[in-house]
Amino acid sequence: MTPGDLGSNIDSFLRAAEAFADNLAAIAWGALAVALFLWAGMLLARSHGWANALRAAYPRSRVDERFITASFLAGAGFNAILPARAGDAVKVFLAKKSIPGSSYPAVASSFAVLAPFDTAIGVCVLLYAVSLGLLPGLPDLPDLAAFDISFWAEHPQLLIFFLTVLGIGAMVLFVIVARRAEAFWEKLKQGVVIFRTPGRYVREVASWQMVGWLCRFASFWLFLEAFHIGGSVENVLIVMSVESVSKALPFTPGGAGAQQALLVATLEGTSAAAVLSFSVGQQVAVAALAALLGFASLAAVFRITDWRRLLREGRAAQAGAERAGAGGL
Repeated sequence: MTPGDLGSNIDSFLRAAEAFADNLAAIAWGALAVALFLWAGMLLARSHGWANALRAAYPRSRVDERFITASFLAGAGFNAILPARAGDAVKVFLAKKSIPGSSYPAVASSFAVLAPFDTAIGVCVLLYAVSLGLLPGLPDLPDLAAFDISFWAEHPQLLIFFLTVLGIGAMVLFVIVARRAEAFWEKLKQGVVIFRTPGRYVREVASWQMVGWLCRFASFWLFLEAFHIGGSVENVLIVMSVESVSKALPFTPGGAGAQQALLVATLEGTSAAAVLSFSVGQQVAVAALAALLGFASLAAVFRITDWRRLLREGRAAQAGAERAGAGGL
């Protein structure tokens, strides 16, 4: 990885930001407002599904919807402005704080309840886009102006090795935890206890995730309209697929640059300037909304205004939970 490689990613993002600034006056603000409203609906639907998973994990404790929603929104807000998914620690810290008798391992593992449905839908969207030829073919990937994509395309053996090492590491960790940390493992299983009742899982978690995905789909459609790309099923699937691909194995925060390069290569019939404006504009708008909702939730529900202290406490709690798990080994 050379400075020039990473520089191409940064240049791509800066060009997109410049295109966005040049096209501010042309944005359809009404469509943008509705898109953001639907994006907020997606966050609320997902937070409700998470709250239901926590209710199943703690049937004898009071799981207040307001506090879980505020925890989820606060975490999303931090993730929008900070790298390394720092908001996830905040989500767990606040949720644990609001549920009497809860534990960090159980609250953290409850996120896994959202994974199967999200993964299934994400894979379906990606396969559909690939089957229709909406995404660049494998021979074209090394030529994209995005290092985090072209690098793996040029070194497929290294990618396979990397994924293999990750898989082996995950299996080894699973075996160690399962055998030597029974108490810790029981708490982890508590967070996903809703899987034991598939009907309840479908009604109270998967159904709300579906609502979230529908809101997300409609939101992307209106974002495309707001930036005059044109809303359509194909274009929305392209955007959703590109978002997943660009964030899968990034070398840069949030796949900066990769998303713009892929969208320019895939959204046909639209000028590169318009595509770049859409890409950055949508990302900026979503990040601003997430940050606004997150900090408003902290102030209104938790009465917290010192977010730096909260972030430190969240990271400290996460580190403490990891040490507690390691102590059982």
